Parts: sequence; C-alpha cells; structure tokens
Amino acid sequence: MKKPKLSFWQIWNLSFGFLGVQIGYSLQNSNTSSIFESLGADVSHLSYFWLAAPVAGMIIQPLVGLFSDGTWTRLGRRVPYILGGAVVSTVALALMPNSPTLLTFAPLVVGALILLFMDLSFNVTMQPFRALVADMLDDSQKTQGYVVQTFLINLGAVVGAVLPLLMTLCGVSDEAPAGQVPDHIAYSYYIGGAILLLTVLVTACRAREYPPEEFARYNAIAEPAAERPGFAALLRNVPPAMLRLGVTQFFSWAALFLMWTYLKPAITGVVTDHATGELLSTGATQTWVGVLNGIYPVPACIAALFLGRVAARWGNRPVYVVTLLCGAAGFAGLWMLRDQYALMVPMIGIGIAWAGILAMPYAILSLAVEPRHMGVYMGIFNFTVVIPQIVIGLTGGAIVTLCFAGDARSMLLLAAVFMLLAALSAVWTAKSPAAKSEAQ
Repeated sequence: MKKPKLSFWQIWNLSFGFLGVQIGYSLQNSNTSSIFESLGADVSHLSYFWLAAPVAGMIIQPLVGLFSDGTWTRLGRRVPYILGGAVVSTVALALMPNSPTLLTFAPLVVGALILLFMDLSFNVTMQPFRALVADMLDDSQKTQGYVVQTFLINLGAVVGAVLPLLMTLCGVSDEAPAGQVPDHIAYSYYIGGAILLLTVLVTACRAREYPPEEFARYNAIAEPAAERPGFAALLRNVPPAMLRLGVTQFFSWAALFLMWTYLKPAITGVVTDHATGELLSTGATQTWVGVLNGIYPVPACIAALFLGRVAARWGNRPVYVVTLLCGAAGFAGLWMLRDQYALMVPMIGIGIAWAGILAMPYAILSLAVEPRHMGVYMGIFNFTVVIPQIVIGLTGGAIVTLCFAGDARSMLLLAAVFMLLAALSAVWTAKSPAAKSEAQ
C-alpha cells in the first residue's frame, strides 16, 4: 500500500526546522575559534575543541535513531526528539556567548562544556529529520524531500554566516574587552537560537506522523514492535547498500575536509590581486578564503532546486555521479588557478557537489533500508561523514609533510583525486544489483 502523496509545502514543513538547526551550526562553525581565543585558548589547541562535533555525532545520532524507531507518542515518532533537542539547543546558543561570566575563574572550561552541550543537542535535533522524510514520503517523493532539505541546509548556512555582519551593519558593536565575546556575535547567537526554535515549532505543529498501525500498513510490517532487534544486531546486519555508499562517502567527505583545512595555506602566497596582479597579503588572503567559503552554498541552493526534477528523469545515482564529477573539476580548478576572482568559478562546481552529497546518498539509502529501522541506520550512516574527517584530521599533517614536502596547495589536488574516486565508486555502486533503489 503506497503512502499518500504530499504537497510541496507539506514536504517543506517536514524539513523546515532543519533551516534553524543549520543556522545554529553555521554560527558555531564561523565563530567557535574566535570565541575560544577570546576565552584564552591557545591557537595550537583549537583543533581539540573542534573534535566535539564529530565525536558527539558518532555517539548521539545512532542512539537517537534507535530510540526514535521505537518511540510512538501523540506528537509522533521523530518530532519529540526534534522538539526536545531544539529547546536544549536554544539554551546552549544563549549560554555560549555568556560563558565568560558564568564561571569567571574558568571560562574556558565552561565554554568547552557548553560547546559539547550544544553539539549533543544539535545532533539530537538534526538526526530525526533524515528519518522523518523517509517515514512520511512515498518512494517517488523521497528524493524531492532530501533535495528540499539540501536547499534549507545551504540557506541556513548562508544566514548563519552573515548574521554577525548584519548585526554590525545594524550598529551593534564588534569590539569587546579582553576575555569577553563581542556583542555582534552574542546577538547573532540569540537570534539564531530564536530562529531555530521557531522553525522547529513549525515542523512540530505541521508534521503529522503516521500512527503505528498506519505506518505498519504503508510499509507492510507484520511483526510486533516488541520483536525489534538490538543495536548490536542491527550493526552486524547493515544493509549492503549502506556499505557501498560508505566508500563514496569516505572519498567525498575526505575531499571536503581537505578543502576546509588547507584552502587558506594553499592559496597564501600564491593567489594574486585581480586588479594589480600582485600577491595578496596574508590578511587579504584570509578575507578572500572567507569569501570563497561563502560562495559554494549559493550554487548548492540553486542546484537543489533542480536536482529533484533531474533525478526523477535520470535516476538518483547518475545525478550523484555527475555532481561529484563537478566537485572534482572544482577542486582541480582551485589547484590550478591563481587569480582571486578566477578562484570563484571552481566554487560553483564544489557547490553542485555539496548539493549532491547532502541529498543523493540519503535518497538512495532511504530506498534500501527497512522502514522500521530507518532512524538507527540513518544515525549509523553518519559514521560515513565523521570517520573520513577524523582520518584526514589525524593523517593530513603527515601527508602534506611526507608526500608533498609541506606544499599545502598539493592537498587541493589530492582533494580533486578523492572526489574523482568518489564519483567512480558511485558508478560502481550504481551497477550493484543489491540496492533496492536500483530502478530509481
């Protein structure tokens, strides 16, 4: 029995809360290092604070998925976790810029605890959105559902990135005494927290999850819920499609992490001013890296508007492969080009790949996983996002030193190779007969 088709705005409301979550993530990504520096953290120790996000994701997302798979309340199956996580996330966003005053003799410790608190709550809020789309949508609409999520994710990234600038333009001070967080950052966190809570409330009020009997009927589930296997058994029986997608995920996320880590040192002393042809200063290069990082979510938003239609015609995997090839070309362009404005062009290809990476694997996976275990497997699938980043984080220094004699620019070429391998592995996945979504 097929699930009823949902309208565009019903699909939009299923993921609307993701917009607020991503604004929170964007604020965190853009400002965490500067906040901890203001609290007295040594620059050489900043990377340790960044481990909070992937570690929290690895622990929390599978657990939330497992628990939400077996949760049935008046609010639904996933919504209670989304709503509870959003409330805690809002509190964490309000506390973060105030960490210097919460414990004056150890503000860095307080900041670290709040950061961990924030990452845990973000993951609790975010994880059920992936499963909610799969729960509520018919197979023919799942790709559209994840494409809408991709659009909202990138829109949230842009909004979160520009909020501090908007605060400054509105006259909020961007200066602060030593050991304090500037007002323009603090107000951005407050506004971001309010948006997060409001957008999640829209999803909580508008999303009407199927009750257990109806869900079982739509998904042909005959066994009672009490016979659900444990986490260890589910981990041992990971669907083959997830393992194959994991190969593609490893190379694509490794490529992205290389860019996030090495773009600034890669173009410092190399990129030239478009007007004069002279090398940009270190400060100007840092500013331009911020511009480049702010560009790729824009083409990702635009690409997301078309991915669903193209995938409906050509299939999920061919579209996935093409987006990854665009990313490989983009990374190669970053490695080759030197003019500051010319470097903006490759970010278009990377943005298209980013859109594909955020949408296509989840659309493919949702068609290959048993509906009753959707939550836990979506959580386990997060391993394929986190592990490549940890691996590159631990080995990147040795690679750039031993393989490239300290030339950070070569890491962009390595990123291009990784993204090409991701595209090739996606072709291999497409030929596998075991994937349930093969006909899609």
